[in-house]
Amino acid sequence: MIIWPLLAIAIVSVAAYLFSSQRAAALRTSGADYFHSLPSYHGLLAAVTALLAGLAASIILFNVAPDSVLLATGAAGLAAFAAAAIPVSRISASYRARPIFEAVVLAILIACSVVAILTTIGIFASVVFESVVFFREINVFGFLFGTHWAPTSSPPSFGFIPLLVGTFLITFIAILVAAPLGLFSAIYMAEYASSKVRGVAKPLLEMLAGIPTVVLGFFAALTVAPLIRNTGESIGLTVASESALAAGLVMGMMIVPLISSLSDDIINAVPQSLRDGSYAMGATKSETITRVILPAALPGIVSAIMLAISRAVGETMIVVMAAGLAANLSFNPLDAVTTITVQIATLLVGDQEFDSAKTLSAFALGLVLFFFTLALNYVALRIVQKYKQQYD
Repeated sequence: MIIWPLLAIAIVSVAAYLFSSQRAAALRTSGADYFHSLPSYHGLLAAVTALLAGLAASIILFNVAPDSVLLATGAAGLAAFAAAAIPVSRISASYRARPIFEAVVLAILIACSVVAILTTIGIFASVVFESVVFFREINVFGFLFGTHWAPTSSPPSFGFIPLLVGTFLITFIAILVAAPLGLFSAIYMAEYASSKVRGVAKPLLEMLAGIPTVVLGFFAALTVAPLIRNTGESIGLTVASESALAAGLVMGMMIVPLISSLSDDIINAVPQSLRDGSYAMGATKSETITRVILPAALPGIVSAIMLAISRAVGETMIVVMAAGLAANLSFNPLDAVTTITVQIATLLVGDQEFDSAKTLSAFALGLVLFFFTLALNYVALRIVQKYKQQYD
């Protein structure tokens, strides 16, 4: 088990920190006129050296002998001890422990950034590779501009437009619900609510973000969808048992806390001097909010809404349970529709052959969704840059 090598590394690292810092502190109190680094930096350098060496030894041993837990534990502890002995032996008044430790931390941060970037590149490359294989069999323009989606029919049809329309329709309904509710609740909590009310209302609102989407999907399928259907039929409308309206309303409820919490933090970040200057000019509270605070916070609010849109576009469970799987080309919110992410999940569920066009179409949908979210992020960035220059 990997827990034992990690435990050995942790013990050695803690011991190295305590021993090095105490030794450096003793040397510092012995009367040295100049001491370059604080004792804590000597301890941190010894600890991080032991940690990195122990982890490297554990990785190597587990690759060479994956079943030798005792050997890996001993090697990890020994490597950590030997590595920590190097900075411990160099402890002196002139030893530059602080810049060395900061350089090691900087290298770790750069390595983490590189891993994140390479992961993104790897995901994109794998999606592009499988999409290229798909587009060798299916015409690109037929996929992008086709109006019929039926990958399981004979012959199969891969028209992307119904999925795009369904995604836009549900997302649009969700934003119509979430944007005003989230923004207005943020304005209330930031500008009007007392500290006692804010302390109760904000946690309760953010609890909504912690509800699993499958629970919201049950709520949409068992409560919201029947309510919409019964109400529509009572006034003579034809409403599907699964509708885009039901999915959009519940999805909007899901992303309200996201917009509210981010907008609240952004509004609170507006300098108080702007408020005081507005009040000094004779503006009322509502005029200050609409003409000073909201314009100043607009870049952050737009970013919050764009992030919520991306969250809504990527949602699957609510759409499956409330809007269905039917790829209908319809702009009617009372009809059953589906989205890109739902079809990706549907196509990749179960035992699939990855050399068939049906399965490979999921990667093509993923590629289109990637560029769609990229375009959303670009638009948000441009809006933020435009208004940020105006109010900085």
